[in-house]
This record gives sequence, structure tokens and C-alpha cells, in this order.
Amino acid sequence: MSFEESLKKLEEMSAKIKDSSTTLEEAVACYEEGIRCYEACSEILKNAEQKIEVFSR
Repeated sequence: MSFEESLKKLEEMSAKIKDSSTTLEEAVACYEEGIRCYEACSEILKNAEQKIEVFSR
């Protein structure tokens, strides 16, 4: 999944958690999915930062 796709999914999960019609079970599932998306985004950014550092030397 690309950074943009992961970020969009993370935003969707956040909105769903905030929705008052979301059940507790759904909110927990959204939270878990959001954590996976956050970790994917963080990994992509970390890799990009490392590449930038290599090219900047």
C-alpha cells in the first residue's frame, strides 16, 4: 500500500471511530486497522528519510 493510500485509510478509520453510531467492537477494529496504517506510513517515511540522508552526503 502506498503512503497516500495508508494515510487515507488512517483518516477513514479515525472518522469512523469518532462517529457516534460506531459500535465499540467496530471502534476497536478501526483502531487496530488505524495502528497498522500508521505503522505503514511511519515505515515509508523512515525509508524515505534514510534515502534522503544517503543522497545528501
